[in-house]
Order: sequence, then structure tokens, then C-alpha cells
Amino acid sequence: MTEIELERYVRLFKESVWATALCCVKNVSDADDVTQDVFLALYTYTGGFASDEHVKAWLLRCAINRSRDILRSHWYRFSEPLSAAEEVAAPGNDPGESLLPEIMKLGKKLRVTLYMHYYEGYTVKEIADMLGIKESAVKLRLVRGRKQLGEILSEERKEGHENGLQKDV
Repeated sequence: MTEIELERYVRLFKESVWATALCCVKNVSDADDVTQDVFLALYTYTGGFASDEHVKAWLLRCAINRSRDILRSHWYRFSEPLSAAEEVAAPGNDPGESLLPEIMKLGKKLRVTLYMHYYEGYTVKEIADMLGIKESAVKLRLVRGRKQLGEILSEERKEGHENGLQKDV
């Protein structure tokens, strides 16, 4: 791969790779490291790609795998994570309209699946292929994730209402 091709892919997919990594590791610094590692892997990759979408899927799969490596590492298991990820909005969205802080409160499996589906626009089949699970498992994670997200949102709305922060409409 040439440096020009790499620069093009970085411009096209950096935000998606970074946001996917952030959903997995829940730490801005680690997401930065994962993003850098993934694009280094792309630069040294000797195989070919059919299209830009194929490159994007490969990059996101690498980001998920590298994130898993970090989460399994000895250092990570015995350190305290930063909670800065909850304050970061999804790429391209107005922070006031983003549900990413609430999605970050979900478990890893649900969080990654919801992000891939709603923020990256992947289908159930594509997510299943990327995560190496069955389509039915992806559908179940989407259902459970939406349910838990709804519970989080209604709980926050209820707390805001009790504290007098919201007006009756």
C-alpha cells in the first residue's frame, strides 16, 4: 500500500475506527492507540480489497480485535479506566443530540452492537460477520440494547423530572 492510499483511507475512516474503538475500550487514549495500530496494520497489510466498504469493514474488525487485546492485557485489567469517554459525542453529531453517553453505559456486547448498527449503519448480517456471531445473536443484542437504553433514558428523564429540571409540556 502506498502512503497516498493510506492517507486517503485515514481521511475516510479515521472517525469510524476511532469511535468503534472507543465503544469497545471506553477510554479516549486507548481508542487513539487502537486507531493508530489499526492504520499501521493497514499500511503493512499485503492482501487486497474489493472496495472502500471492504476496507472499512476490515478496519473496524481490526479495531474490535485490537480493542479486545487491550482489554485482555495484564496492564489494563489492573489499572483504573478514565471515564472521559462518556463526554465524547459521536463523530458528526451535535453533542446535545447524541445518545452515545447513554450507550456507553451499556455492557460491551450491547454497546458495540448498537454503535455498529446505528452509528456506522451496518446491517445485522454485516455485524454478525464482523463479530463472528450468528445473526440471531446480533438481533437479540439489538433488542436487549434498545430495551436497556430505553430504561436508562426513562430513568434519567424521571430523575430530571423529580429534580425539577424539566418542564411539563
